[in-house]
Amino acid sequence: MVNQLLDRIQILGRVTLSSVARLGRANVFLMSVFAGLTGMLVRPGLLVKQLFSVGVQTLIIIVVAGLFVGMVMALQAYYALVDFGAEDSVSVMVVLSLLRELGPVITALLFAGRAGSALTAEIGLMKATEQLSGMEMMAVNPIERVVAPRFLAGIISMPMLTAIFSAVGVIGGYLVAVELLGLDSGAFWSQAQAKVELYEDLGNGMIKSLVFGFVVAWIAVFEGYDCVPTSEGLGQATTRTVVYSSLAILALDFVLTALMFGK
Repeated sequence: MVNQLLDRIQILGRVTLSSVARLGRANVFLMSVFAGLTGMLVRPGLLVKQLFSVGVQTLIIIVVAGLFVGMVMALQAYYALVDFGAEDSVSVMVVLSLLRELGPVITALLFAGRAGSALTAEIGLMKATEQLSGMEMMAVNPIERVVAPRFLAGIISMPMLTAIFSAVGVIGGYLVAVELLGLDSGAFWSQAQAKVELYEDLGNGMIKSLVFGFVVAWIAVFEGYDCVPTSEGLGQATTRTVVYSSLAILALDFVLTALMFGK
Protein backbone atom coordinates (compact mmCIF):
# COMPACT_ATOMS: atom_id res chain seq x y z
CA MET A 1 0.00 0.00 0.00
CA VAL A 2 2.77 2.42 0.94
CA ASN A 3 4.76 1.53 -2.17
CA GLN A 4 1.76 2.17 -4.40
CA LEU A 5 1.24 5.56 -2.79
CA LEU A 6 4.90 6.44 -3.25
CA ASP A 7 4.77 5.36 -6.89
CA ARG A 8 1.77 7.59 -7.52
CA ILE A 9 3.48 10.53 -5.82
CA GLN A 10 6.57 9.89 -7.92
CA ILE A 11 4.52 9.83 -11.12
CA LEU A 12 2.73 13.03 -10.11
CA GLY A 13 6.07 14.73 -9.38
CA ARG A 14 7.53 13.58 -12.69
CA VAL A 15 4.52 14.88 -14.63
CA THR A 16 4.59 18.19 -12.74
CA LEU A 17 8.31 18.74 -13.37
CA SER A 18 7.89 17.81 -17.03
CA SER A 19 5.00 20.29 -17.40
CA VAL A 20 6.96 23.08 -15.69
CA ALA A 21 9.99 22.40 -17.88
CA ARG A 22 7.82 22.43 -20.99
CA LEU A 23 6.21 25.71 -19.95
CA GLY A 24 9.69 27.17 -19.45
CA ARG A 25 10.75 26.07 -22.94
CA ALA A 26 7.59 27.63 -24.35
CA ASN A 27 8.37 30.99 -22.73
CA VAL A 28 11.99 30.96 -23.91
CA PHE A 29 10.72 30.03 -27.36
CA LEU A 30 8.28 32.96 -27.27
CA MET A 31 11.11 35.37 -26.51
CA SER A 32 13.02 33.99 -29.49
CA VAL A 33 9.98 34.51 -31.70
CA PHE A 34 9.65 38.12 -30.54
CA ALA A 35 13.30 38.67 -31.44
CA GLY A 36 12.68 37.12 -34.86
CA LEU A 37 9.78 39.46 -35.66
CA THR A 38 12.24 42.15 -36.72
CA GLY A 39 12.91 40.10 -39.84
CA MET A 40 9.41 40.94 -41.08
CA LEU A 41 10.61 44.46 -41.81
CA VAL A 42 13.14 43.08 -44.29
CA ARG A 43 10.97 40.29 -45.77
CA PRO A 44 7.30 41.39 -45.65
CA GLY A 45 6.53 38.87 -48.39
CA LEU A 46 6.87 36.05 -45.86
CA LEU A 47 4.14 37.61 -43.73
CA VAL A 48 1.84 38.22 -46.69
CA LYS A 49 2.16 34.60 -47.77
CA GLN A 50 1.28 33.36 -44.30
CA LEU A 51 -1.64 35.78 -44.00
CA PHE A 52 -3.10 34.15 -47.09
CA SER A 53 -2.44 30.66 -45.79
CA VAL A 54 -3.64 31.28 -42.24
CA GLY A 55 -6.34 33.89 -42.77
CA VAL A 56 -7.79 33.74 -46.26
CA GLN A 57 -7.90 29.96 -46.44
CA THR A 58 -9.79 29.87 -43.12
CA LEU A 59 -12.38 32.34 -44.39
CA ILE A 60 -14.80 29.79 -45.88
CA ILE A 61 -15.47 27.94 -42.64
CA ILE A 62 -15.71 31.23 -40.74
CA VAL A 63 -18.36 32.64 -43.08
CA VAL A 64 -20.45 29.46 -43.16
CA ALA A 65 -20.28 28.99 -39.40
CA GLY A 66 -21.05 32.66 -38.73
CA LEU A 67 -24.13 32.58 -40.97
CA PHE A 68 -25.66 29.54 -39.31
CA VAL A 69 -24.77 30.64 -35.77
CA GLY A 70 -26.52 33.97 -36.38
CA MET A 71 -29.58 32.21 -37.80
CA VAL A 72 -29.81 29.83 -34.85
CA MET A 73 -29.33 32.69 -32.39
CA ALA A 74 -32.22 34.62 -33.98
CA LEU A 75 -34.52 31.59 -33.77
CA GLN A 76 -33.66 30.90 -30.14
CA ALA A 77 -33.99 34.56 -29.18
CA TYR A 78 -37.37 34.85 -30.90
CA TYR A 79 -38.80 31.76 -29.21
CA ALA A 80 -37.55 33.01 -25.82
CA LEU A 81 -38.82 36.58 -26.19
CA VAL A 82 -42.09 36.20 -28.07
CA ASP A 83 -43.90 34.93 -24.95
CA PHE A 84 -43.08 38.22 -23.22
CA GLY A 85 -43.99 40.42 -26.19
CA ALA A 86 -40.36 41.51 -26.55
CA GLU A 87 -39.60 39.99 -29.94
CA ASP A 88 -38.33 43.35 -31.17
CA SER A 89 -35.30 42.81 -28.93
CA VAL A 90 -34.17 39.79 -30.94
CA SER A 91 -31.55 41.87 -32.70
CA VAL A 92 -30.09 43.02 -29.37
CA MET A 93 -29.60 39.45 -28.17
CA VAL A 94 -28.12 38.36 -31.48
CA VAL A 95 -25.73 41.27 -31.90
CA LEU A 96 -24.54 41.41 -28.29
CA SER A 97 -24.05 37.65 -28.12
CA LEU A 98 -22.00 37.68 -31.30
CA LEU A 99 -19.88 40.71 -30.47
CA ARG A 100 -19.19 39.84 -26.84
CA GLU A 101 -18.93 36.06 -26.76
CA LEU A 102 -19.82 33.87 -29.72
CA GLY A 103 -17.86 35.79 -32.33
CA PRO A 104 -14.45 35.75 -30.58
CA VAL A 105 -14.84 32.30 -28.99
CA ILE A 106 -16.21 30.32 -31.93
CA THR A 107 -13.84 32.01 -34.36
CA ALA A 108 -10.89 31.14 -32.12
CA LEU A 109 -12.03 27.52 -31.79
CA LEU A 110 -12.45 27.18 -35.54
CA PHE A 111 -9.12 28.90 -36.11
CA ALA A 112 -7.39 26.51 -33.71
CA GLY A 113 -8.93 23.50 -35.40
CA ARG A 114 -8.14 24.57 -38.93
CA ALA A 115 -5.19 26.98 -38.98
CA GLY A 116 -3.57 26.07 -35.66
CA SER A 117 -3.34 22.38 -36.47
CA ALA A 118 -2.04 23.22 -39.95
CA LEU A 119 0.71 25.43 -38.52
CA THR A 120 1.79 22.70 -36.11
CA ALA A 121 1.78 20.04 -38.82
CA GLU A 122 3.71 22.22 -41.25
CA ILE A 123 6.46 23.21 -38.81
CA GLY A 124 6.60 19.70 -37.35
CA LEU A 125 7.00 18.18 -40.81
CA MET A 126 9.82 20.59 -41.58
CA LYS A 127 11.49 19.48 -38.35
CA ALA A 128 10.94 15.79 -39.10
CA THR A 129 12.44 16.14 -42.59
CA GLU A 130 15.38 18.13 -41.13
CA GLN A 131 14.59 21.26 -43.12
CA LEU A 132 14.98 23.37 -39.97
CA SER A 133 18.37 21.79 -39.26
CA GLY A 134 19.38 22.49 -42.85
CA MET A 135 18.53 26.16 -42.42
CA GLU A 136 20.69 26.35 -39.30
CA MET A 137 23.60 24.77 -41.21
CA MET A 138 23.23 27.50 -43.86
CA ALA A 139 23.29 30.21 -41.15
CA VAL A 140 19.55 30.91 -41.58
CA ASN A 141 17.58 31.38 -38.38
CA PRO A 142 14.55 29.03 -38.70
CA ILE A 143 12.62 30.91 -36.03
CA GLU A 144 12.96 34.18 -37.94
CA ARG A 145 12.39 32.61 -41.34
CA VAL A 146 9.69 30.01 -40.58
CA VAL A 147 8.12 30.53 -37.17
CA ALA A 148 7.86 34.32 -36.77
CA PRO A 149 5.82 34.96 -39.97
CA ARG A 150 3.32 32.25 -39.02
CA PHE A 151 3.06 33.52 -35.47
CA LEU A 152 2.44 37.12 -36.53
CA ALA A 153 0.00 36.07 -39.24
CA GLY A 154 -2.07 34.20 -36.67
CA ILE A 155 -2.27 37.24 -34.40
CA ILE A 156 -3.25 39.57 -37.26
CA SER A 157 -5.77 37.20 -38.83
CA MET A 158 -7.81 36.44 -35.72
CA PRO A 159 -9.43 39.89 -35.17
CA MET A 160 -10.22 40.14 -38.89
CA LEU A 161 -11.84 36.71 -38.96
CA THR A 162 -13.77 37.54 -35.79
CA ALA A 163 -15.13 40.74 -37.32
CA ILE A 164 -16.22 38.82 -40.43
CA PHE A 165 -17.81 36.08 -38.33
CA SER A 166 -19.80 38.60 -36.29
CA ALA A 167 -20.89 40.60 -39.36
CA VAL A 168 -22.05 37.49 -41.21
CA GLY A 169 -23.78 36.27 -38.04
CA VAL A 170 -25.75 39.52 -37.78
CA ILE A 171 -26.78 39.14 -41.42
CA GLY A 172 -27.90 35.58 -40.73
CA GLY A 173 -29.91 36.78 -37.73
CA TYR A 174 -31.51 39.47 -39.89
CA LEU A 175 -32.53 36.97 -42.56
CA VAL A 176 -34.25 34.75 -40.01
CA ALA A 177 -35.80 37.51 -37.89
CA VAL A 178 -37.03 39.74 -40.70
CA GLU A 179 -37.39 37.56 -43.78
CA LEU A 180 -38.51 34.33 -42.06
CA LEU A 181 -40.25 35.38 -38.85
CA GLY A 182 -41.63 38.66 -40.17
CA LEU A 183 -40.21 41.13 -37.68
CA ASP A 184 -39.93 44.77 -38.67
CA SER A 185 -36.67 45.59 -40.42
CA GLY A 186 -36.43 49.10 -38.98
CA ALA A 187 -37.01 47.87 -35.44
CA PHE A 188 -34.35 45.19 -35.90
CA TRP A 189 -31.61 47.66 -36.83
CA SER A 190 -32.72 50.50 -34.54
CA GLN A 191 -32.78 48.28 -31.46
CA ALA A 192 -29.33 46.94 -32.26
CA GLN A 193 -27.93 50.40 -32.88
CA ALA A 194 -29.39 51.77 -29.65
CA LYS A 195 -28.07 49.03 -27.37
CA VAL A 196 -24.62 48.27 -28.80
CA GLU A 197 -21.71 50.31 -27.45
CA LEU A 198 -18.69 50.77 -29.69
CA TYR A 199 -15.99 50.28 -27.05
CA GLU A 200 -17.73 48.13 -24.44
CA ASP A 201 -19.12 45.58 -26.89
CA LEU A 202 -17.25 45.77 -30.17
CA GLY A 203 -13.93 46.92 -28.70
CA ASN A 204 -13.82 44.33 -25.95
CA GLY A 205 -14.74 41.60 -28.43
CA MET A 206 -11.80 42.60 -30.60
CA ILE A 207 -9.49 42.61 -27.58
CA LYS A 208 -10.63 39.08 -26.80
CA SER A 209 -9.94 37.95 -30.35
CA LEU A 210 -6.47 39.49 -30.25
CA VAL A 211 -5.64 37.64 -27.03
CA PHE A 212 -7.02 34.39 -28.45
CA GLY A 213 -5.02 34.85 -31.63
CA PHE A 214 -1.83 35.38 -29.65
CA VAL A 215 -2.35 32.28 -27.51
CA VAL A 216 -3.44 29.98 -30.35
CA ALA A 217 -0.57 31.06 -32.60
CA TRP A 218 1.92 30.63 -29.74
CA ILE A 219 0.69 27.14 -28.92
CA ALA A 220 0.58 26.10 -32.57
CA VAL A 221 4.09 27.17 -33.55
CA PHE A 222 5.62 25.92 -30.29
CA GLU A 223 4.04 22.48 -30.56
CA GLY A 224 5.30 22.17 -34.11
CA TYR A 225 8.80 23.34 -33.27
CA ASP A 226 9.07 21.26 -30.09
CA CYS A 227 7.47 18.04 -31.36
CA VAL A 228 9.22 14.69 -31.56
CA PRO A 229 10.34 14.43 -35.22
CA THR A 230 8.41 11.25 -36.02
CA SER A 231 5.01 10.58 -37.56
CA GLU A 232 3.62 9.63 -34.15
CA GLY A 233 5.15 12.69 -32.49
CA LEU A 234 3.73 14.95 -35.20
CA GLY A 235 0.25 13.53 -34.70
CA GLN A 236 0.48 14.00 -30.95
CA ALA A 237 1.68 17.59 -31.38
CA THR A 238 -1.24 18.39 -33.68
CA THR A 239 -3.67 16.93 -31.17
CA ARG A 240 -2.11 18.89 -28.32
CA THR A 241 -2.43 22.09 -30.32
CA VAL A 242 -6.18 21.71 -30.73
CA VAL A 243 -6.78 20.53 -27.15
CA TYR A 244 -4.55 23.09 -25.41
CA SER A 245 -5.81 25.93 -27.61
CA SER A 246 -9.46 25.06 -26.97
CA LEU A 247 -8.94 24.86 -23.21
CA ALA A 248 -6.94 28.10 -23.18
CA ILE A 249 -9.62 29.91 -25.20
CA LEU A 250 -12.43 28.87 -22.86
CA ALA A 251 -10.43 29.69 -19.72
CA LEU A 252 -9.28 33.07 -21.04
CA ASP A 253 -12.81 33.89 -22.16
CA PHE A 254 -14.04 33.54 -18.59
CA VAL A 255 -11.20 35.66 -17.21
CA LEU A 256 -11.55 38.39 -19.85
CA THR A 257 -15.34 38.49 -19.51
CA ALA A 258 -15.04 38.89 -15.75
CA LEU A 259 -12.54 41.73 -16.20
CA MET A 260 -14.33 43.52 -19.03
CA PHE A 261 -18.00 43.23 -18.16
CA GLY A 262 -17.94 42.69 -14.40
CA LYS A 263 -19.41 45.64 -12.58
